[in-house]
Amino acid sequence: MNTFAKPSETAAKQLLSESGLPIEDITAKHLQHFFSCGPGPDLEGLVGLELYGEVALLRSLVVAPNQRGSGLGSRLVEHAEHYARDRGVKSLYLLTMTAEAFFLRRGYARLLRENAPEAIRNTKEFSGICPLSSAFMVKNL
Repeated sequence: MNTFAKPSETAAKQLLSESGLPIEDITAKHLQHFFSCGPGPDLEGLVGLELYGEVALLRSLVVAPNQRGSGLGSRLVEHAEHYARDRGVKSLYLLTMTAEAFFLRRGYARLLRENAPEAIRNTKEFSGICPLSSAFMVKNL
């Protein structure tokens, strides 16, 4: 069983950049709703949330190459979903270039970008960091 903790900014940025995921908006303050697992600075996995009342953006899901296929990604997503639900989130949104099938298997559905709630449209991920070709998905919690 994994123990999830708040990641350091340095460790989070290192794992994200090694996996080709964006880091330009990651700050220590931004990591308030991020969770990681792994020994010390060597993170095995990471996931983040941006909370906006009843909606949230799931972002920065990454699993270290030596942990892929172990189920860690699923456990990170489940942890983030429970955390969001406990804080009153009703709908969890995400953007992905590579993991659409992974999220479809976990109950997420593809959604047209024009149907995004305003709070999600105003995020840096949605409005500029992730390309328009990204799959936009939602799961009702």
